[in-house]
Amino acid sequence: MTTPNPLRAYAAVTAAYWAFMLSDGALRMLVLLHFNSLGFTPIQLAWLFLLYELAGIVTNLAAGWLAARFGLAATLYGGLALQIGALVALAQLDPGWGIAASVAFVMAVQGVSGVAKDLAKMSSKSAVKLLAPAEAGGLFRWVAALTGSKNAVKGLGFFLGAALLALAGFQTSVWAMAAVLAVILLAVALFLPPGLPGRMKSEDAWGGWRSQDPRVNRLSLARLFLFGARDVWFVVGIPVYFQTVLSDGTAEGRREAFFLIGSFLALWIIAYGAVQAAAPRILGARTQPGGAMTAKAILWAGLLVPIPFLLAAAAWAAGDPAPWLTATLIGGLLVFGFVFAVNSSVHSYLILAYGDADRITRDVGFYYMANAAGRLTGTLLSGLSYQMGGLPLCLATAGTMALASWIAARRLASPGLAA
Repeated sequence: MTTPNPLRAYAAVTAAYWAFMLSDGALRMLVLLHFNSLGFTPIQLAWLFLLYELAGIVTNLAAGWLAARFGLAATLYGGLALQIGALVALAQLDPGWGIAASVAFVMAVQGVSGVAKDLAKMSSKSAVKLLAPAEAGGLFRWVAALTGSKNAVKGLGFFLGAALLALAGFQTSVWAMAAVLAVILLAVALFLPPGLPGRMKSEDAWGGWRSQDPRVNRLSLARLFLFGARDVWFVVGIPVYFQTVLSDGTAEGRREAFFLIGSFLALWIIAYGAVQAAAPRILGARTQPGGAMTAKAILWAGLLVPIPFLLAAAAWAAGDPAPWLTATLIGGLLVFGFVFAVNSSVHSYLILAYGDADRITRDVGFYYMANAAGRLTGTLLSGLSYQMGGLPLCLATAGTMALASWIAARRLASPGLAA
């Protein structure tokens, strides 16, 4: 097999990942705001995304093996093609269907989109491990650049989805996204150089999916709770709360709320991505030994814990929505995003540093299976906690998940587990 030019391969993989995450962010915002405007409850909204996250658990385990068997290019193309199929299917949604039929259909389509997302994510992250230079913190810099830029693009997708919904409507927006993504898939297929690595030895078997390295397994547990802490408030709680506060119930008021909510979530994701990309500089990764990053992971996991608890206390003290509470939430969630981004970036580096190059797709697949499990848990708890206890319980649940992530991260410092 011909070895590709690393920079060209990295550029092609990054472009494909950008295109996918732009559509992924836009689709999430389209679905959330469209069905919330139709009167879906917080729990019903959470159900729309459950199969998306559940699919990620299974897909990440299978995707690591598939990429190792067929190569990273095949799983990357497969992810993009499945996302196009999911968008085309979603465009068939009939407004005349009842709530139960609509929920079931959108859940199924979102499940396909979840498979697509994790195929694309695993392929892109694994390719970085195999292409990045080893010297001067090259791995951390390359993975931080990929992950940070991806989240900035996904944030733009949040704004794009909200804007398309307000300006063009649901169906037209979905068809337009499918068409653009099809063009990008064709362009990436033509540009991606041959020989992208990732195949495993022919004698390797499915049974090797679980990592034998306890560091990978413990980091995966910390990742599960970390993303649960984010999605508990991000998926349903905060968007529904802001729509309640910002919309006056009229069609014009709903459109304005769409723009404002989409803009805030886009800003949050873009800022989060920028911090992720800057994490190697923030942490001084170029001059520090690999083992120091484990200590950084524990420190920053602890810094995240008090933030959602303090916001929960503010929401409880306010009782009813108030301007000062809205300002506090915006500021507090931006601080949460900064600390969360550093945590996420360190995790993304550590999984590649810990992972064995001979089985990197399966180690990354197992790790992102845990990531998907955390998002699934956070999604379910987002709708459930908000419906049961409003914003205070939603944010307190996020704090509990952040605490669990810190406890899990501390186990990385156990004797014999040095990086």
